[in-house]
Amino acid sequence: MVRAVAQLVLGAFMLAAGIGHLTVLREEFQAQVPPWVPVDPDFVVVASGVVEVSFGAALLTIWRQPARRWAGMLLALFFVAIFPGNVAQYVEQRDAFGLDTDTKRAVRLLFQPALVAWALLATRAPRHDD
Repeated sequence: MVRAVAQLVLGAFMLAAGIGHLTVLREEFQAQVPPWVPVDPDFVVVASGVVEVSFGAALLTIWRQPARRWAGMLLALFFVAIFPGNVAQYVEQRDAFGLDTDTKRAVRLLFQPALVAWALLATRAPRHDD
């Protein structure tokens, strides 16, 4: 039961984040794309938004193993893949989403491993205590 709730909450979070990428938060997300990324920031934001919406939909609808586990592993890899952008935001001192101090940006970095763990733990095979 705990894993199911964790998966639903993460799915809703991903769906909301993805929709934000594609709509009202698009410019704010563009500010987070590091200038050294050799792709148009708007393309990066739209593409990541589509990926996030897809992950959100998957987490809200996929409950059977091994597909559930695969969705979690791929989402964890996605969180790892975007981590360099979060580090760049800290190192380059770029403001976005109220992350306007080094402390706030550093605290955000601490949450990335938690997101990876959340994706993996919420989607792995249930144990007898679930």
